[in-house]
Amino acid sequence: MANKKIEIGISTFLEATIDPETGKPMSHAKRLRQAVDEMVLADQTGLDVYGIGEHHRSDYASSAPAVILAAAAAMTKHIRLTSAVTVLSSADPVRVYQDFSTLDGLSGGRAEIMAGRGSFIESFPLFGYSLEHYDELFEEHLQLLLKIRENEKVSWNGKHRPSIRDLGVYPRAEQQPLPVWIASGGSPDSVIRAGQLGLPLALAIIGGMPERFAPLVHLYKEAAEKAGHDPNKLQIATHSHGFIADTSEYAKQLFFPPTQAQMNVIGRERGWPPYTYEAFEAACSPRGALYVGDPEYTAEKIILLHKNLGINRFFLHINVGTMPHKDVLRAIELLGTKTAPIVRQYVDSL
Repeated sequence: MANKKIEIGISTFLEATIDPETGKPMSHAKRLRQAVDEMVLADQTGLDVYGIGEHHRSDYASSAPAVILAAAAAMTKHIRLTSAVTVLSSADPVRVYQDFSTLDGLSGGRAEIMAGRGSFIESFPLFGYSLEHYDELFEEHLQLLLKIRENEKVSWNGKHRPSIRDLGVYPRAEQQPLPVWIASGGSPDSVIRAGQLGLPLALAIIGGMPERFAPLVHLYKEAAEKAGHDPNKLQIATHSHGFIADTSEYAKQLFFPPTQAQMNVIGRERGWPPYTYEAFEAACSPRGALYVGDPEYTAEKIILLHKNLGINRFFLHINVGTMPHKDVLRAIELLGTKTAPIVRQYVDSL
């Protein structure tokens, strides 16, 4: 039997971008403190998970997800606390495990690692890694991370990191094993790797029609089955941008300006055309990749996603650019108290 439960949560990069209303960027310190308030509220409203993505840019305040998550660990009771993602290619797997096993102990067994390559490359020169080894580094670091979580004492030899000879890695996580997810932007190789390892998969769906990811889900389960894992026991998450307000029109009104501003910043870096309201409206449609609307409409879109991909977890990435924090908190409240119950009731009825 497939796992029928569905988890609903928040993901964020802790945007500290230019505020469209003031024309000034938010301070990193203020955004970090806001994140703790968001996690406490998400826990109180019954959400299942809160994830912070690792970034090393001036427009995000999230270079140390485990530290930020730990700030809320003692102030929350139920919500799971995860990276979204840890850029494992440019991180030391020993330190990654130690950071998250520490978080696991502080939170009473609620920590998770979501490992990925990351969509930005700033961490590579910052930590002295070459982009020439982009794939090789991830493969090697993932192998070491998985070995550490399985063994208290580790012996290991690799190409890009000094060897380890029968050394202990502490503290040990309260959860055995500490959950490690593979995050993918849609690469067939990454979903096959996750399936072969029997690890849960998180897909970033930030453009196009979410249903187009169904072949990747099939590929993931097929790879898992060939490797001897039960595909019905595998967990699949998706992460998508969106925003919830009391009315769909107000949600769009709030979400479009900061989203357009940040998409155009990233677009200039990557050669994308300017982000238009027409593109935004299309993405907000029932089969689009933006989950923007009132609680009921957003729930309908998550249910459609469940029908198409069979997901076990959904992350709503609430703010793409800086937004008034009272509106962000209201969106979290609506997601937890209105949207999530509708989705859970549907999944429970299957």
